[in-house]
Amino acid sequence: MEPIFIQLAIILSVAFIVCYLIKLLKQPIIIGYIIAGIIIGPFILALGASTELINVFSEFGIAFLLFIVGLHLNPRIIKEIGTASLFIGLGQMVLTFGLGFGISLLLNFSLITSVYVGIALAFSSTIIIMKLLSDKQHLDSLYGKIAIGVLIIQDLVAIGVLMFISSFSGAMISKDLALQNILIGVGLIVFLFLCGFYILPRLTKNIAKHQELLFLFSIFWCFLIATLFGYIGFSIEIGALVAGIVLSFSPYSIEISSKVRPLRDFFLIIFFIILGLNVPLLNLGSVIFNALILSAAVIIFKPIILMFFSSLFRYTKRTNFLVGTTLAQISEFSLIVLLLGVSVGQLSTEILHTLTLTLVITIFVSTYMITNSKTLYSKLYKFASLFERKKVRRERNLINKYTTVLFGYNRIGYSILRSLKKAKEKYLVVDFNPDTITDLERFGIPCLYGDVDDPELLRELPLDKLKMAISTVPDFETNLLLIESIKMENPDAIIVVRAHSIREAMKLYEEGANYVLTPHFLGGEYVAKMIRESKTRKLEYREEKKKHIKLLQEIEKKGHEHPEVERN
Repeated sequence: MEPIFIQLAIILSVAFIVCYLIKLLKQPIIIGYIIAGIIIGPFILALGASTELINVFSEFGIAFLLFIVGLHLNPRIIKEIGTASLFIGLGQMVLTFGLGFGISLLLNFSLITSVYVGIALAFSSTIIIMKLLSDKQHLDSLYGKIAIGVLIIQDLVAIGVLMFISSFSGAMISKDLALQNILIGVGLIVFLFLCGFYILPRLTKNIAKHQELLFLFSIFWCFLIATLFGYIGFSIEIGALVAGIVLSFSPYSIEISSKVRPLRDFFLIIFFIILGLNVPLLNLGSVIFNALILSAAVIIFKPIILMFFSSLFRYTKRTNFLVGTTLAQISEFSLIVLLLGVSVGQLSTEILHTLTLTLVITIFVSTYMITNSKTLYSKLYKFASLFERKKVRRERNLINKYTTVLFGYNRIGYSILRSLKKAKEKYLVVDFNPDTITDLERFGIPCLYGDVDDPELLRELPLDKLKMAISTVPDFETNLLLIESIKMENPDAIIVVRAHSIREAMKLYEEGANYVLTPHFLGGEYVAKMIRESKTRKLEYREEKKKHIKLLQEIEKKGHEHPEVERN
């Protein structure tokens, strides 16, 4: 049997066991990947694994991951977000670079090493943030869009940094040759972007008629552009990222991304195993102090820098806080920059090991920060108040006019909103997607940007005067918070919330919901009809509640809790 299969079998077996245990403990699976990588690394090398083979997988895996990252980094997003992400991104990178540079000098690093460390600390992990925001379904939230915009700015800067360092590799040492190489690279990028605008959309339109061809074309495009960049003297990682960004202009980029997602998940495992291989367990004592200092700088000061710049655009303190904590790690780009620095002889392997450990620590901690951002904010919201301007982007003076609030404008919310209009209720729509708010404002629908998880928002709403509150938000804990907050201020208000399963629905009824929307069994149209006919007559909701509980109990006895489907 070929050694490569034995090595892969060991790697994947350990990764599965560790991740399974991590999920049993209800921890983020990314933490399992990191732990698996750290565990596997020394044992694989001890078993005589080929370092050459590992390096090939390393290069292959990172390139493929960056291609998928590029698919999600359509530069048109910057136009949607405005100048906020551009200003926040550039400002954060400059200050974080200065912070990393200064700390490195205090740690007695050389001047060139301090520059590399400052660059490494300036970037945040696109892979980690995109995955965690996607898992939380917060890609469309305001803070999610700002974070993605900042990542795009960082990645564009990273391409320039990688091109600059790559131009000094090999025989290309002279300044003239380096400048010539950079100009060739910039020209190639411009040409590819023009192809992305004018040629690829038409080409992929024909290819997309055959799903297998679309998948094959996307892989072919990734390797073609990566190889082209490698041929002219740059790293293949730059080419893979550019290939993804160019392909993101295609109307089929989302479909392509969904088709290559299983490969992304596989290489995400390989990526963290590669990190584990680079964690210096044998000489940990010599690098851990510096790694902890740099990690503390990233985890503590980077969010503060981001919150400061975000507050200049008068976002709420919660938005500022979430932007800061979401970007509180260093990037996979940092590792690539450092590897290039080692390859051109400007960095020592000890610095590479130090920053690799910093990368692992910051990813580990920030994963918990992002996953538990709701709890973290509730404990630190007083500190976050330091970064909120007096006049934030909310129409506070308009809130008290409304007696009915609809939280979440989605497919279900659309039907309910029509019923509220017909019932002539004074309604307000609250949603955390800024694009949705823009659309509602265009049609003259009373609306407010906000997240139901934000205690500050709930305190501003006229909960004591509400006749009805309706939530189409699928998150169970969010709806529990909403019920608790409204019942405390206004026990007579009618509360309609949404549940994803029978067990959740029964619990929400126990906590005081007047009606629970269960889209898997009774659709939004039924609730819309009920609102239209019953309006705010509490007795009729009580009768509907009894009938619904009886229906849910009958369904549960048959063993049909709910189909596992993607939440809206």
